[in-house]
Amino acid sequence: MKRPEDLLSISDIADGLPALLARAETLKRLRARGRSPTPLKGRSVAMIFEKSSTRTRTSFEVGIHDLGGEALFLSAKDLQLGRGETIADTARVLSRYVDGLVYRAYRHSDEVELARWASVPVINALDDLEHPCQIVADLLTMRERWKGKFRGRRLAWIGDGNNVLHSLLLGAAAVGLDLVAATPEAYAPRPEIVTAARALARASGAALELVHDPAAAARGADALYTDVWVSMGDEAEAAQRQAAFRGFQINARLLQTAAPGAFVLHDLPAHRGEEITDDVLDGPRAAVWDQAENRLHAQKALLELLLPRPRR
Repeated sequence: MKRPEDLLSISDIADGLPALLARAETLKRLRARGRSPTPLKGRSVAMIFEKSSTRTRTSFEVGIHDLGGEALFLSAKDLQLGRGETIADTARVLSRYVDGLVYRAYRHSDEVELARWASVPVINALDDLEHPCQIVADLLTMRERWKGKFRGRRLAWIGDGNNVLHSLLLGAAAVGLDLVAATPEAYAPRPEIVTAARALARASGAALELVHDPAAAARGADALYTDVWVSMGDEAEAAQRQAAFRGFQINARLLQTAAPGAFVLHDLPAHRGEEITDDVLDGPRAAVWDQAENRLHAQKALLELLLPRPRR
């Protein structure tokens, strides 16, 4: 797999996703045996977080430690970024100290700016356009359950056309997984992302479909995936969104229309009783806890891919 300079989008690793997922599975097995490799020994990674986090922060910190490196957590409010220092200056300074940057940002444009000026790899830990690290973990979870085979499987997304769906469209298309996404008409994914995903799908043979009917998307699907209706930064639209997404809930009735053996995914945190019901989230067909654990193993595979190389 060709090593990318940065991971800002799933597109940056699209051609090597199968190999990356296989490596994540290997790293998971090695950790269970207490035999994690240490390619980051003597290396430091700075993590800049503008948004709060549970899974992303913890999985990166533990993953960096597992691989022999040192993680440095930097809240944006504690940096000079909070007092007007430019992203470019921050990137140039931090690149003199550390071997990699993990950035959880509000704006994708800031992610791009950091990568432009940094002389070390930048990993997108979430922004308003994509969430690539999440989707690597999601694909790992599906790969485990489907014994390594995506072809012929159908994933249904029920909910918002947000950053998670954007990366999921690209990731599913890259590995040959059929995906049907049901969103309200006013909350469809961005056209440029759909165009890029369709280009990947033509090469892999995946089928991508966008609909506005949750029941149609869920019918016969091998897995159902949802996310919160009100993401961080969208709080001002909460009432409007809750009205628009009424009917886009994964519940027992919707799950019954999926294929036998279908499982449920959610990137968490969940707003129980809104986009998903308690009985489904806590039920035997939920894969969300494996999905959350796999953030660690996916992060380690990404760190191992991007960091152990000379500075550019």
